[in-house]
Amino acid sequence: MNFKQEFKQKLHSQVPETNQDFEQRALQLFRYQVRHNTVYQAYVKQLKVKPAAVSQLSEIPFLPIEFFKTQMVKTDDYAAETIFLSSGTTQTERSQHFLPNLQFYLQNTQLLFESQYGPLADYTFLALLPSYIEQGNSSLVAMVSYFMQKSGQDEPGFFLYNLQDLVRILERPQTSNKNIFLFGVTYALLDLADYVSAHNLAGLFRNVIIMETGGMKGRRREMIRPELHAQLQEAFGVTTIHSEYGMTELLSQAYSQEQGIFKKPSIMRILLRDMNDPFDLNPDLKTGGINIIDLANVDSCAFIETKDIGKIHPDGSFEVLGRFDNSDIRGCNLLVG
Repeated sequence: MNFKQEFKQKLHSQVPETNQDFEQRALQLFRYQVRHNTVYQAYVKQLKVKPAAVSQLSEIPFLPIEFFKTQMVKTDDYAAETIFLSSGTTQTERSQHFLPNLQFYLQNTQLLFESQYGPLADYTFLALLPSYIEQGNSSLVAMVSYFMQKSGQDEPGFFLYNLQDLVRILERPQTSNKNIFLFGVTYALLDLADYVSAHNLAGLFRNVIIMETGGMKGRRREMIRPELHAQLQEAFGVTTIHSEYGMTELLSQAYSQEQGIFKKPSIMRILLRDMNDPFDLNPDLKTGGINIIDLANVDSCAFIETKDIGKIHPDGSFEVLGRFDNSDIRGCNLLVG
């Protein structure tokens, strides 16, 4: 068994129980990836960081997420069984995440979801993810489709813009035999909220877990999360809106069950960087740019500098406050020349 196979096998069978356990595994993975990932290796070398001298998480270089748009970020050489693409427009390049084994990703998503929400079999999953479905190769669509399969549900789960069909599913008596879980991209949930309000259908949603996955995709004005959630809560007649934090470049997800406060999974850590100095990872920062360690990213890069701005709470939970402007500027030119 090689390093990556062994690392994956232990990922959930021997979950990191302490910060020391996590740090030990992260450093082990860092040393492997900096040797076997040519893109990451070149980036670390350009920063003049000596891998042997790295002894704590804050010293690990984090790869700017933009590299996934222009480079093949792969640890070792392998044929990709699946290539996930980020959502995008004709004006933007789409990030690519190369997976040698789709099943590893799907099983990881199941374990992380069930750790907070219980067995998939307890739910009927519905999804309003039109732009993700239309563009194809979405990690989110793959995850939700797998959840539907594992739940054993008979009802169709995906809806594009056919809001009437979604409502008809909720109106069926047999649908109420299971908990209903609705995943939705933000703009589509707002469209549904308008439809529900116009037709006085809020009562159908009072026992539905509604999870927004982010993303206006240029369809509506951007909103801060408290404003968005307040609008959705009023329209659907629910007391809370859940949120999912994930991205094409990661294999793990974090979930918020209330107030936009995300609980990090055991295989993920959030570190904050100074807003003006991306290489300053001060542990005393209360807000800053979000850097993520995702131990499930064994085959790509586990150390990602995102475009998001966040806040960390004393218990390790976190919030996403917004995004950097012009975030594509920094980082990628370091490999040129």
